[in-house]
Amino acid sequence: MNSRTTIDSARAATAAASAPGRGHPALERRDWIAGLEKGLAIIEAFDDQHPRLTASQAGARCGLTRTAARRYLLTLAHLGYVGTDGKLFWLMPRIMRLGHAYLESARLPRQVQPFLQRIVGGTQEIAYLAVLDGEDAVYIARGGSPRHMFEGYMLGTRVPAQVTAAGLAILSMLSEPSLNEWLLAHPLRAFTSFTVSSKDQLRAELKRCRRQGWVLSEQQLELNHRGIAVPLLDRNNDVHGAISVTMPINQESSEDAVKRVLPVLQEAARGLRNLI
Repeated sequence: MNSRTTIDSARAATAAASAPGRGHPALERRDWIAGLEKGLAIIEAFDDQHPRLTASQAGARCGLTRTAARRYLLTLAHLGYVGTDGKLFWLMPRIMRLGHAYLESARLPRQVQPFLQRIVGGTQEIAYLAVLDGEDAVYIARGGSPRHMFEGYMLGTRVPAQVTAAGLAILSMLSEPSLNEWLLAHPLRAFTSFTVSSKDQLRAELKRCRRQGWVLSEQQLELNHRGIAVPLLDRNNDVHGAISVTMPINQESSEDAVKRVLPVLQEAARGLRNLI
């Protein structure tokens, strides 16, 4: 399961920063720091498909000239966030401080963590907390036994929301205007023959999930894998993320998997409702 970061999704998220339903505060033009935006775009130019880039390649992925991209890269290298051999550039471990700062300071992952461990105890599966960021569901907390240490999604993994149970659970709870904005901004892709890649079909599926209050997603991203998720709601029914379990399908039927896992997820979601 590969993590994925794209400049296009970053730009879409930036462009929609002041749009209703996105959860971002409006920003006056005079408060906008273009250099910070460009520096972050350079960082996001690197991904699993582009682990090493020249200044020209990085600039092309960010809409910058080679000269401008090189200046940003050299500054990041001076600060220890980027390594270079004089021609190619790559991210250094120091970059993980940025994500680690979120995990250390954000309340939601800390609040949910004990409940994820209870889900693990009740299902013997890996449990996750995910939030929506642009087109992706991002996993910001996970619970598992020692045998699960090297399995499943790692913290920070990004997966297209359209194909993961957690992402679908969050999308199902968006208001109709916010969902319309999301569907307009993000084209759907097919990853397997089971992927729902029609916007009309996805909209109908999300309405069904909203009515029943939970999501079962099977083989949409990877064959022989399923996920079950419930949205994480507060007392005002505002959605803050989703808690989920993913597992190989093996010999267990969909009905048996839901019967085994769903009550544990629902109990955790009820327990968190008054805490978030």
